[in-house]
Amino acid sequence: MGEVFSLAKREAIPPLAFLGGHPRSGTTLLEQILGTHPGVAALDEPGAFLEVLQPEFHKSSELSSARVNVMRRHYIEALRDGLGADAAGKMLIDKNPSPTARLPVWLRVFPELRVLIALRDPRDVVLSCYFQNIPLNSTNVNFLSFERLAKHYADLMGIWLAVREWPGFAWIETRYEDTIADTEREGRRVTEFLGLDWHEQQARFYEHARRIYSPSYHDVSRPIHARSVARWRPYEKYLTPILPILEPYCRALGYP
Repeated sequence: MGEVFSLAKREAIPPLAFLGGHPRSGTTLLEQILGTHPGVAALDEPGAFLEVLQPEFHKSSELSSARVNVMRRHYIEALRDGLGADAAGKMLIDKNPSPTARLPVWLRVFPELRVLIALRDPRDVVLSCYFQNIPLNSTNVNFLSFERLAKHYADLMGIWLAVREWPGFAWIETRYEDTIADTEREGRRVTEFLGLDWHEQQARFYEHARRIYSPSYHDVSRPIHARSVARWRPYEKYLTPILPILEPYCRALGYP
């Protein structure tokens, strides 16, 4: 795809980033920190990928430059429709944790995509997902038991661990724990990855928190706290049966 869809054949689009990772890994916190930047227009789980880009991509195996440019155009239009005038001249960030497993599709259509992956201790992720009390859908039906959660985590993050080995695209991993420990330092690192300078109002993101779909809204509309770090430890005996499933991901992502 890199040779077929060269830079010269791509229609120009606004700067674009994908913010993913497993649900409950800190994607909403990061989206709020980045979205407070005046040069960023961040969207909370828009339908542009699942409703527009992915169905069109799978209609045919033919991926001519002309067809891919149409897909790019329709996806960007869908994002802009969700933002209105706020999108003008800004970097667009699609925060969408569940479609992380479909990154290969995104990268075929947008080779220039900047990818941000939020990481959090896998044991805290599983526990936090399990404690969610939200209407069921095709993703969170997997949150009804620790066993299903562990498999869902392994399936999604296994794809990311494979994709991050691919050459030729820009990506960064950011830890929830690092953001909690020093919001400005980690926020600055991720902001600079997007080619932007840190803006002072990002440190007070909670004062500007936008109403969002995510059940994390209550948390991100207040100053940061560390109560959710290592939350899994008091529940370790309940997690013991699935720890062998999570252990390779703890190791690969640097969580002892």
